[in-house]
Amino acid sequence: MEEDNGSRLTWLLVGGAIGAGIALLYAPKSGRDARKYIGRSAKDGREAMENSGREMMDKGKDLYERGRKIAEDASDLFERGKKLVQG
Repeated sequence: MEEDNGSRLTWLLVGGAIGAGIALLYAPKSGRDARKYIGRSAKDGREAMENSGREMMDKGKDLYERGRKIAEDASDLFERGKKLVQG
């Protein structure tokens, strides 16, 4: 499921970049204005990727910690059950 979100974000950004490129081809802006627009768009895209990367890392860390806690709890339950069975 995590991979689906990353894949969707990637396709969203690719679609946005393609749309921006097409819009530039048909936009009646000067070269200077177009370069400023491209620069701003690239900066915004880079920031979005950095933020999504941080979010994905945070989610991954949270999932790891939850999994570790579940494994520890399962181990504790197993040990308690083992002691009960052994007497």
